[in-house]
Amino acid sequence: MPNSVDAAASATQEIARRMRAAVLMALPLAGLSALPAAAADAAAPQPLQEPAKSLPVPTADISPEMQKFIAAPLNPNWDKLWKTGEETRAFADKQAAATVKTIPAMLERLHVKSEASTMDGVKVHILTPAVIPPENSNKLLIHTHGGCYVLFPGESGTTEAVMMAGFGQFKVISVDYRMPPEAYFPAALDDVMTVYKTALKTTEPKNMAIFGTSAGGALTLEAVLRAKQDGLPMPGAIAPGTPMSDVTKTGDSFYTNELVDNILVSRDGFCDAAAVVYAKGHDLADPMLSPVNGDMHGFPPTILTTGTRDLLLSNTVRVHRKLRRAGVEAALVVFEGESHAQYQFDDRVPETKEAFGEIAAFFNSHLGH
Repeated sequence: MPNSVDAAASATQEIARRMRAAVLMALPLAGLSALPAAAADAAAPQPLQEPAKSLPVPTADISPEMQKFIAAPLNPNWDKLWKTGEETRAFADKQAAATVKTIPAMLERLHVKSEASTMDGVKVHILTPAVIPPENSNKLLIHTHGGCYVLFPGESGTTEAVMMAGFGQFKVISVDYRMPPEAYFPAALDDVMTVYKTALKTTEPKNMAIFGTSAGGALTLEAVLRAKQDGLPMPGAIAPGTPMSDVTKTGDSFYTNELVDNILVSRDGFCDAAAVVYAKGHDLADPMLSPVNGDMHGFPPTILTTGTRDLLLSNTVRVHRKLRRAGVEAALVVFEGESHAQYQFDDRVPETKEAFGEIAAFFNSHLGH
């Protein structure tokens, strides 16, 4: 039987052994905690390989009407890769003819009058609601339509403007800017600026807003960049909806939402081809084509709208973050399940009224101040 001295020695040795084991066990953990940083410094991050999966149509808090848009098959024209302005115009004219047929009923539902006109040589449509409340009587909105810089000529480009006039009860001027093959970059922006400068002669800038979706969202941002460049006063607020803010196809959702967005579908689809046609060899990274690359300090209050399945979700998020970093008041509205611009496809859908209601409320809280 061991004596007390031997027992004490054995106990001391056991404690020491356990301490050594604990230290040895801790060493790999400490090493592992440093590995990710070291690995990140040593090599570029590797892409995540994601297997194909089935995406159910989300239904929580989404109207049955919007669910039908979300569940629709992929846009059958998504892979039309136009090479010339003549090709884009042939398609645009056919699409416009179908769109124009739906406008009279929309004008009637929303109690809006549409009138074709010109402002300093630029074609426009003036949308006037039947009732303009006194607080909106001195306010004016300028609309820049979407369509990847090549679609929705003429009256077919006014549907979003009609909804804004009807839901928001504002007078709206929709710019029918020149498009290929009639004109290329920067013709669309030049026309928007001509209308803006003409409107400034009769309306105070603090009472004006510029808004639009997709290419119209990009043109909204580009117009503010151009106004800064030319020393023009800023509008009171802007609303670039899901803007084509980076036509170099930079952004996470160009990959995560590819073949998920059932409107644009692919970063290499028709809208990319159209932007290349419009740019006509110009540097796509130019802030007047990819406005996320511009200096956004001094921008007016901004509200941006997109959806979780939108291919341009990242384009929208990146603009929002850049505005916030520049100290600009900016609101980001994201609709569940929606693909590109679906919040303004049909004035009878509850989410459409909700989206335009939020934009109108944003304008009302900023214009005139």
